[in-house]
Amino acid sequence: MAVEHFQYKGINFSLPIYSVESLDFAENQFQALDSDVFNVTYPKSGTHWILEILSLIRTNGDPAWARSVPLWLRSPWIEAVDAQIKGVEPPRALCSHLPRQLFCKSVFRSKAKIIYTLRNPKDVMVSLFFFAKSVCCYQDPETFEQLLEDFLKGDVLYGSWFDHVKGWMKMKNEGNFFYITYEELLQDPRDSVVRICNFLGKDLDDAAIDSVVENSTFKAMKENEMSNYSHLKLDYIDESKSAFYRKGISGDWKNHFTVAQNEHFDKVYQEHMKDCGFNFFWEKK
Repeated sequence: MAVEHFQYKGINFSLPIYSVESLDFAENQFQALDSDVFNVTYPKSGTHWILEILSLIRTNGDPAWARSVPLWLRSPWIEAVDAQIKGVEPPRALCSHLPRQLFCKSVFRSKAKIIYTLRNPKDVMVSLFFFAKSVCCYQDPETFEQLLEDFLKGDVLYGSWFDHVKGWMKMKNEGNFFYITYEELLQDPRDSVVRICNFLGKDLDDAAIDSVVENSTFKAMKENEMSNYSHLKLDYIDESKSAFYRKGISGDWKNHFTVAQNEHFDKVYQEHMKDCGFNFFWEKK
């Protein structure tokens, strides 16, 4: 599909989902509330999973709201052209893929909380390859190899994964910042939900926590019509090309990378991340 891209302060975005005006609003005009919670990710890193978890935590595990209101209305993307933020009642959970340098300035003057979710960038790249085939804001990749090179150079929507992660992780010691990895969510979803609740100051009993976990599984989200984008028009997402919820696993990159591609990726990764000052879950042996 033909997609028109543009740059905003050196970062790639696409029409009609974003515009210079919507990005300027998100960065400079949006007014954060102290009660806001921001679900921030680099694309294909667990955005919708955290969104569903936050929806269920808000209702003490009751899935009724998550099953009756589309997720983009429960938690709008603040930088999107048609973001319907005014319709969200506090305490608001809001989503964004923006890098830290473009994020709304008012947040950093507030007591709003930020949850940042990271994922092994090899799995991000593979997920992006299939996602870009079906969603209107992406150009269908010519080849896996070409997307890999573009990804490593940061010549993709929302820019460099490396810059995005290093920028946001500068906040890792701030009290209003919480980070978690996709891999941790997979390995121990219940502990992950408990940790998120603790960060939010939300005290849920065991039954409520169990319900949050149960109703935010990959299977539950894929079957939930308010979370699976099945109501969107074909010109926005075409699942005949690739399913929106494809696998929901860790390590799928091993099924797609050649040995040479993996070695090349590792070399670039080490160059970018050697001085970042922290180790990620997927790096543990």
